[in-house]
Amino acid sequence: MFSNENKAYAADFLDRVEKKLKIMAPEIGANFPTSHVMTGEWDPHGKKANISGWTTAFWPGMMWLMYIKTGDEMFKKFAEGCEEKLDEAFDIFTGIHHDVGFMWSLSAVADYKLTGNEKSRARALHAATILAGRFNHKGKYIRAWDHSSLRWAIIDCMMNIPLLCWASKEMDDPRFIQIATTHADTVMNNFVRADGSVNHIVEFDPETGEMLATPRGQGYAPGSSWSRGQAWAIYGFVLAYLNIGKKEYLDTAKKVAHYFIANLEPGKLPLLDFRAPAEPVFYDSSAASITACGLIEIAKAVGEYEAPIYERAAMQLLHVLDENCNYKEDELRLLENASSAYHSPNGMHMPWIFGDYYLLEALMKLHGDDGRFTIHQ
Repeated sequence: MFSNENKAYAADFLDRVEKKLKIMAPEIGANFPTSHVMTGEWDPHGKKANISGWTTAFWPGMMWLMYIKTGDEMFKKFAEGCEEKLDEAFDIFTGIHHDVGFMWSLSAVADYKLTGNEKSRARALHAATILAGRFNHKGKYIRAWDHSSLRWAIIDCMMNIPLLCWASKEMDDPRFIQIATTHADTVMNNFVRADGSVNHIVEFDPETGEMLATPRGQGYAPGSSWSRGQAWAIYGFVLAYLNIGKKEYLDTAKKVAHYFIANLEPGKLPLLDFRAPAEPVFYDSSAASITACGLIEIAKAVGEYEAPIYERAAMQLLHVLDENCNYKEDELRLLENASSAYHSPNGMHMPWIFGDYYLLEALMKLHGDDGRFTIHQ
């Protein structure tokens, strides 16, 4: 579907990433590379990683993708090792939050789909049940963080509902997909603005579901446009469409994508916030890699005369991401210049493992096989 020229470029790009990951993997092993927003520290071996943190499965997810690409058992071993370590998060339990989809889709669901491991299936079903338990039936949303108000839902959670769709099909139980659909409808109707920009956080009355406020979140201010939030919406809604089938979700993904594309500057990474002051300038490579994944899936889902809109934008992002990769053999980092939040000065322009994962996933999509860890058709 993508042009041969674009596929050839992506294949060369993927080869460079593969070469770097073959260097990184033996050094990192079955650990959880992460960054620390408070200190600005890149922690490639995950010595200070929070086992219940939302970023823990991106490295094992990358290992599974590399296993698909290469067949090298080394990558499989590291992915399985990380998955086993994640059992500690279940044991602690109180640290688990709305992001279990990130944590167990890219680890346990991936493992089960690729190897048939029944223990991995049980882990993923356990995670899906926990996520379903966060659903507010009166408010019709999945509650976000435990450390904040029980009134909050966030755009990021669109990326977690595919786990519910998988569980629904796996168990032949409609409850999970009903929750996924209801939450997606709430987000579609309350987060996405008329121009295609997106709120990061929406506060609801948990008794009535009434929309109360839109707190600032990780962008510049209430009403601004945090680019990674836009990315979560683009990819999250196209994943909802592919798993649930409602055309409104594809239309919503396209609407947000048009806003994102309109705000891109040629040859540059996306701004951290599209509605922030001109100075200082902050970029976010992770928003580019997540959006590239979403644009590729939109291009696959629309007609042949519409698809080039999304193909061109995805390739524009990939070319810029290539320029922001660190290919040095003596440094355990890949994608540079990802950013956490506008008001977190120590979390700017540094490696963030989720940016790495979605870059690899985008390239694997163009390679022909991304593992389908979050698409369960």
